[in-house]
Amino acid sequence: MAEQRWDGRETEGAADDARDAGRARDPRGTEHRATEHRATEHRQTDPRRTEPLGRRASAQEAHAWADLVATARRTVTDGLVVGTSGNVSVRVGDTVLVTPSGMPYDRLGPDDVTGVDLTGRQVLGTLVPTSELPMHLAVYRTTGARAVVHTHAVHATAVSTLVDELPLIHYMAAALGGPVRVARYATYGSDELAANMLRALDGRTGCLLQNHGTVTHGSTLDRAYDRTAQLEWMCRVWLTASSVPSLTPRLLTPDQLAEVGERLRGYGQRG
Repeated sequence: MAEQRWDGRETEGAADDARDAGRARDPRGTEHRATEHRATEHRQTDPRRTEPLGRRASAQEAHAWADLVATARRTVTDGLVVGTSGNVSVRVGDTVLVTPSGMPYDRLGPDDVTGVDLTGRQVLGTLVPTSELPMHLAVYRTTGARAVVHTHAVHATAVSTLVDELPLIHYMAAALGGPVRVARYATYGSDELAANMLRALDGRTGCLLQNHGTVTHGSTLDRAYDRTAQLEWMCRVWLTASSVPSLTPRLLTPDQLAEVGERLRGYGQRG
């Protein structure tokens, strides 16, 4: 994000002229300038920042970061997270771009690129990476995933407290590889949680985290996000159906789900 800093050597009038000129050149409006100003203030004072790292983001990384920030903001807009909960990552080569710890997504800009290598060593940015980094890295080390989305979605989190596996309430479970498992509880950000998550993800592209939330992955951010949204929707459907007094939801059989899985292989546009 382009910034205009006043270093104290300009006169007050010159600084005003420079700001006026900047307003004239910036077609994005007052709201954008206010957002930049808040982000600039945050960069100057945030105690979560480390010393600046030497490497600059490549063009590909910068583009991926913009997509990551847009996806992170979408999790808030769609009600899948509250505040700074949840996190998003995307892999570019051997670098994993991740949302930083405790940062409101609407305050993230192009200058806030945060990236680590596959060992967790920070290689890009000055903000401390998400505390859930072990989960994200575990996915990238063991699968071909290029993106991971973790949320605290309400219905999915509720279901994670009730069952060990989401009942087969809808055929879209096939889009996640089969019945969605619940990873056993462990403290957030721990290696134990990452290990529990991997067991639940075996053969799957999504799982629930007991008393915590969801994790999904995919070959793109859009696919990882879509799986998160589908998982939350299925949890909501099951909770709604199972709450009707004196009635029990009819569930799909494993064979029915397998048939859907075969059909999904050819789903969507080709080419």
